[in-house]
Amino acid sequence: MFRFGNPHYLWLLAAVPAAVVIYAVAARIRRRNLARFGNLQTLAELMPDVSTARMKLKFIIFATALAMVALAAARPRMGSKLREVKSRGIEMMIAVDVSNSMLAEDFAPNRLERTKYAVEKLFDELEQERVGLIAFAGEARVLLPVTSDKRMAKAFARRLSTDAVAEQGTAVGKALSLASMSFSSESGRSRAVILITDGENHEDDAVAAAERAAEQGIRIYTIGIGTPEGAPIEIGGEFVRDSDGNMVVSKLNEPMLEEIARITGGAYVRSTNRAQGLEEIMAEINALEKSETETLQFEEYNELFAYFAAAALVLLFVEMLLLGRRNPLLARFNIFGREAEEISGKE
Repeated sequence: MFRFGNPHYLWLLAAVPAAVVIYAVAARIRRRNLARFGNLQTLAELMPDVSTARMKLKFIIFATALAMVALAAARPRMGSKLREVKSRGIEMMIAVDVSNSMLAEDFAPNRLERTKYAVEKLFDELEQERVGLIAFAGEARVLLPVTSDKRMAKAFARRLSTDAVAEQGTAVGKALSLASMSFSSESGRSRAVILITDGENHEDDAVAAAERAAEQGIRIYTIGIGTPEGAPIEIGGEFVRDSDGNMVVSKLNEPMLEEIARITGGAYVRSTNRAQGLEEIMAEINALEKSETETLQFEEYNELFAYFAAAALVLLFVEMLLLGRRNPLLARFNIFGREAEEISGKE
């Protein structure tokens, strides 16, 4: 099957008709300027070396080369057959707390930005693992279903913000329940959830959700981001205060995160300004038994852009060598045809 890898570059083909219009306008202006000096047929006899046919040919070659460049940029390719690929790895759902408490600045520049950086770095280091992304606050939302596309995963990680979820709060239990339901239906594949939060759960029973995950064979690895001493939360240049006017201080709730990890056979790591904790978690996850799965993938396409690029280079080289005037050494061969040139000179 023939297709283009970058079809949006086909818009570059619009440069060809644009060049034709420019050439036609320039030729008309040139003829009009020459007409000021006398009859065009007489002037053509006075300038025997001038060849309008050559100029037209040079332009045709240039326009064709321009079209070849546009097609090469669009990456034409052939092939679309499927093949079965075996891979060994695990599925991971990463659940990231995006509540307002993650804006606390006990981590530079704040807890959430620090987490986004660490998650992007994690995606860079993945090999055959498949990963999904969940954002949660007062409710949980799947931002990215399980995928092996690392580039897409990184793009979604960059979008993490407190606006990713409409309802504020911290519902760790909802995040764990949603993560448990978001894995693929492939049986036998190792599954793990990485929960990144400050642990301030105000909405539901996170421990009960962890127990249900453990029954399904899902391990939960928790990363506590924040400090036990806590830090105030600043939004829009103002610190968040409670109903009594006291400044709200967000503190790390380690006992709950440790319990969630223990119930599911996972591990808990406290994040620091030097290390987010994902390295330790990934070392634990990599020690899991990795199941072998079979998936269908497209075979690599046979890229054809090099042929179009080569054709463009050859045409541009020919256009450069072709002079706009008659070559006296080639005059006796009458390559372009004397009659054709005389007719063109009358235009």
